[in-house]
Amino acid sequence: NNLKGKVDVYMDDRLVPHIYAEHDEDAYFVQGYLHAQFRLWQMDFQTRVASGRLSEIAGADKLSIDKFFRRLGMVYGAEQTEKMINETNPVMKATVDAYTAGVNAYLKQLSPENLPFEYKLMNYQPEEWTAKKTYLFLMFMSYDLTGRSASADLQLTNTRDYLGYDLFDQLYTNQQDSLDPIIPRGTEFASATIHPKAPMNADFAYLHKKDSTAMVANATEAPEAPDKNNGSNNWAVAGTKTKSGRPILCSDPHLGLNLPSLWYEVQITTPTHSTYGASFPGSPAVIIGFNDSLAWGVTNAGRDVLDYYELKFKDSTQNEYWYNGAWKATTKRTEIIKVKDSADVVEEIAMTHWGPTIYDAHFQNPQSKGRNLAVKWTAHDASTGVETFYQLNRAKNTEDYLHAISLWKCPGQNFVMATKTGDIAIKQQGNFVARWDRQGDFIMPGEDSSYDWQGIIPLDENPYIKNPERGFVSSANQKSVDATYPYYLGTASSFPLYRGISVNKHLAAMYNITAEDMQALQTNNYNVFAEMARPALMKFIQPSKLSAEANRMVKTMSDWNLYNDPNAKGITVFKIIWDSVEAAVWNDELAGSPIPLTKPDSYVLLEQMKRDSNFSVADDIRTKNRVETLQEQVNLGVENATQKLIALEKENKLEWAAFKATRVLHLTKNTALSRMNLPIGGGVHIINATSENHGPSWRMVVHLTDEIEAYGLYPGGQSGNPGSPYYDSFVDYWAAGKYYKLLFLNKEKLKANEHTKWHLQFKKA
Repeated sequence: NNLKGKVDVYMDDRLVPHIYAEHDEDAYFVQGYLHAQFRLWQMDFQTRVASGRLSEIAGADKLSIDKFFRRLGMVYGAEQTEKMINETNPVMKATVDAYTAGVNAYLKQLSPENLPFEYKLMNYQPEEWTAKKTYLFLMFMSYDLTGRSASADLQLTNTRDYLGYDLFDQLYTNQQDSLDPIIPRGTEFASATIHPKAPMNADFAYLHKKDSTAMVANATEAPEAPDKNNGSNNWAVAGTKTKSGRPILCSDPHLGLNLPSLWYEVQITTPTHSTYGASFPGSPAVIIGFNDSLAWGVTNAGRDVLDYYELKFKDSTQNEYWYNGAWKATTKRTEIIKVKDSADVVEEIAMTHWGPTIYDAHFQNPQSKGRNLAVKWTAHDASTGVETFYQLNRAKNTEDYLHAISLWKCPGQNFVMATKTGDIAIKQQGNFVARWDRQGDFIMPGEDSSYDWQGIIPLDENPYIKNPERGFVSSANQKSVDATYPYYLGTASSFPLYRGISVNKHLAAMYNITAEDMQALQTNNYNVFAEMARPALMKFIQPSKLSAEANRMVKTMSDWNLYNDPNAKGITVFKIIWDSVEAAVWNDELAGSPIPLTKPDSYVLLEQMKRDSNFSVADDIRTKNRVETLQEQVNLGVENATQKLIALEKENKLEWAAFKATRVLHLTKNTALSRMNLPIGGGVHIINATSENHGPSWRMVVHLTDEIEAYGLYPGGQSGNPGSPYYDSFVDYWAAGKYYKLLFLNKEKLKANEHTKWHLQFKKA
């Protein structure tokens, strides 16, 4: 009874559904039904994590994770979005409601024997899907892509306090000499319309200086912070650089590698649009994909959209806090955490001008060190993000793309686009705070409004470029702009340098490009960081002062061809040596703190080595009577690394794939349900950004010819059932750098296609 008309679904031999519906809402109903049929437990589990409900199924040892997510304002943010959409956006309300009804229609007919295995493993039952769960899932993606600030700001504050600001500013510099930004250097930017001013007393050298060795009793660990390498590549090349004269667009988001996968492939065709791509189980529409007019992809912008403010409460009731010279009343938000085999835990969260109080007398982590901290995050504001994808699915041209992404608030993303008519463009979009220099890198005082955000950067002042002369647009999470852009982007440690350099170097040199060339580039293992860092190391290495074994390892490193290929040993040697040299240089400064401090980024040491061998920080401050040189520290680092390398050699783990041991873990972390030790190269700083359990989570190449030629795959399979042949059926292809041709066809052609295997029909009851 939920359907308005008829829906045909043709499943291809990879279990990808091609949905053909007479009405848009019917298509989303069926998408919800299929997501539930193949991914029900995953949808349930991910939204439980987001809403702080793990203790309900896993017991009291998950309480600190639940408290963290409640206090971070995940449920609060989802509620703001749901309220706004219900009150102001009937089309999106109907879309999400249709999707929800589809999930629940599947649930209604789910028999106990077909209950997903994980429910039996963890001994709990599925519950009804709600629209709020869709918004919670989107909050979870906001956390995964911007929540690193939740730990980074605390750690940077403690690192600054421990080192003192002058040394901190030297080791955590925002200067990146090698930067190749998303918007090419030399682009002229309009002058800013907002001019954020730092308060008179914002002296970062002394602001908030505390005894940085203090530890807090009863501190609980926050959940593991989102991966620092959550990032991605995307690019589009213009027809001037391709063999066909038509643009090609590529997108590969880098996220945690999990089974079941974050993504679920789908084609959705209705009278208003026909779209193919990767969808999120838990949310309607296609998230990264293409239609018959254009293609789009996204990468993380890395911009800081989350800040901490320190509060002074009047007393332990937390009913009032000091703000602008007076006691201001808090409101209280009650969150009840149900705990398996135990009493409910009630969290009374003090809501302030800044946002929810995340850390206080009732909840701390080692890094918060006893402070009362409120969190201000753009994800708390009602968001129209779900409509961005709805509109992109239907977009025909650049204007439609710009309108769709204008609705996007959080997390900040780089949206790349290419059209059949020949346009290519990239825009960084989100609600970005107009910051003064270093604002929000550290905890800020919350006792008056002088440290508050002074505005959101206007839409048309966000970095954007269309049809540039060089014939391509690209992003790889590097800084979007050079220093001539009039706003502060946030601390440089949020912006990896080297993938962006590598992508741009390759694209600039390529002509007569084909879709196969783009597949080869997405899976490219060249190490541009090592290309720069190896000569810097060799300049300081003194063979006469090294042991024979250390010299043997240095030879392996110098003979290496700079590709992180699966069987290469040179990359393993280079990585262990580089890490060991960094430890020799930094560890004396960072040692002695009882809580972990932030390690300087790789580019800091490399750029210092290239500039200046008289680097004062090279001295080991623990040796009182002598001053070590950078040369001595490099040689010490090589010698220390050699011991580790000999041990790896004995274990046959010197080859890169064996050393890195890439795995795709089941969400429960149960290794029997996971794929371990995959033969794949790549790594951090590499276009093929595959590390231990993180990497390209969906690879897509779209050639915008008259009949679109598209390729894609992800490291998983369409079914979430570990017993199904479709559970991990794409993993081996993914590891080998192969692609599937995507069947983007109309109903008649698809019906007759040799790869079409099953037909399902949904009709009004």
